[in-house]
Amino acid sequence: MDANLKTQLKTYLEKVATPIEIVASVDDGAKSREMLALLQEIAELTDKISLRESRDDDFRKPSFALNRPGEETGVRFSGIPLGHEFSSLVLALLQVGGHPPKVEPEVIEQIKSIEGEFRFETFISLSCQNCPEVVQTLNLLSVLNPNISHEMIDGALFQDEVEAKQVMAVPSVFLNGEPFGQGRMGITDVLRKMDSGSEAREAEKLNAKESFDVLVVGGGPAGASAAIYAARKGIRTGVVAERFGGQVLDTMDIENFISVQKTEGPKLAAALEEHVRSYEVDIMNGQRAVELVPGKTLQVKLENGAVLSSKTIVLSTGARWREMNVPGEQEYRTKGVAYCPHCDGPLFKGKKVAVIGGGNSGVEAAIDLAGIVEHVDLLEFDTKLRADDVLQRKLRSLPNVTIYTNAQTTEVVGDGNKVTGLVYKNRETGETHQLELAGIFVQIGLVPNTEWLKGAIDLTERGEIKVDERGATSVPGVFAAGDATTVPYKQIVIAMGEGSKAALSAFDYLIRQPVNEKDEEAA
Repeated sequence: MDANLKTQLKTYLEKVATPIEIVASVDDGAKSREMLALLQEIAELTDKISLRESRDDDFRKPSFALNRPGEETGVRFSGIPLGHEFSSLVLALLQVGGHPPKVEPEVIEQIKSIEGEFRFETFISLSCQNCPEVVQTLNLLSVLNPNISHEMIDGALFQDEVEAKQVMAVPSVFLNGEPFGQGRMGITDVLRKMDSGSEAREAEKLNAKESFDVLVVGGGPAGASAAIYAARKGIRTGVVAERFGGQVLDTMDIENFISVQKTEGPKLAAALEEHVRSYEVDIMNGQRAVELVPGKTLQVKLENGAVLSSKTIVLSTGARWREMNVPGEQEYRTKGVAYCPHCDGPLFKGKKVAVIGGGNSGVEAAIDLAGIVEHVDLLEFDTKLRADDVLQRKLRSLPNVTIYTNAQTTEVVGDGNKVTGLVYKNRETGETHQLELAGIFVQIGLVPNTEWLKGAIDLTERGEIKVDERGATSVPGVFAAGDATTVPYKQIVIAMGEGSKAALSAFDYLIRQPVNEKDEEAA
């Protein structure tokens, strides 16, 4: 650790209230020495932390457990939690050391009341931005409930296990040795899978909520901005989101957010949520909207059966990665077909992969992967790449990259368990070819998350929400903002501006509505 990081970490560790014993399971390998060096530096920062080596146990090596003296917490890291996972280590140290977590009291009680034996293992990559949320969630459950244990496993360091368990996407979570889930999961998601009655209780609480003045659907940059601008008007504001932060959570580097030279998606998402929570905004995270019901009082129906009502609504549901829609894609999704090169790239170290798409995202993915894998085949449907010239020059300079243009992917091929290749057609000659591959990274743009709005609101053929210059949709009182709309140039800064505008338009709509007798009596 450099001096600045040590200073920051020492400040954090001042919050540790009770002693922590780090038990390191090591051998004579270089990675064990590297892990021990990190743990020794941490232990030297506070007298509340002690370090003990163990060489004769049956745990993965290198790994370490964070325990209280005489008590195993069930929190273990297999590997060296640097990169995106360093924050997971810091949080685990604080929580094992008695610092209270930032979780609602009712959620803490729910976690403590879970019965049974739950042994979680999460395979991660240190470059994965989705992994820390899962690791931190399961670590917290382990700290709060003695029936639960969790081990973070760096897939790049334990390649034999990755191969044996056929882990081809991270985070991959196993419970008691069996697959539990893949991809980003928060506390709400995990508890739903562990506690069968939690979803019904959630729906009951949501149904009991009073009607909102502004209900924002979606928690990305547009939704966060809309919520802040609405709350600042002093009106009852709610945000219902499948995952707060939206697509920003999957974004690696952000270098065009004005006034911030460089940041990372999860950091920006966390800052957005913190800003929204500084106002009186009711955030309902982990909830999927399934239907919009127009009317004098607008309604949004949720997947769990709950119904939320509001005088106005701001739709900011964003977009997701576009799929190829070819045979084999769904069958081998997370089994070699991937959409996040930063997350899953390390799992394909030394193997052959393909990138589908020759725009900026595709070329950037190919450049990143070329430094990890044996060879990258980039396939572009058009007659030429569409990425910026500077990226194309960098790509063409790499010796382990082959570029195919006029190439239409027609099938994903596998052996029933994992991807073994793909078939593409040369659009100029009509000939078909097969490439032998271990992984396929799809980077062909975005599709708006608006399927649930069909029939309730005007959409374009591409599924984008039609909006006017004020963000108004075809339904009175319903406004929209961000990547799900017809506004051009899908950028974070544009989405934020559109979210602010939509909220101001919603407020303007509210104050122009006639006051009914019940409102006058209440006033």
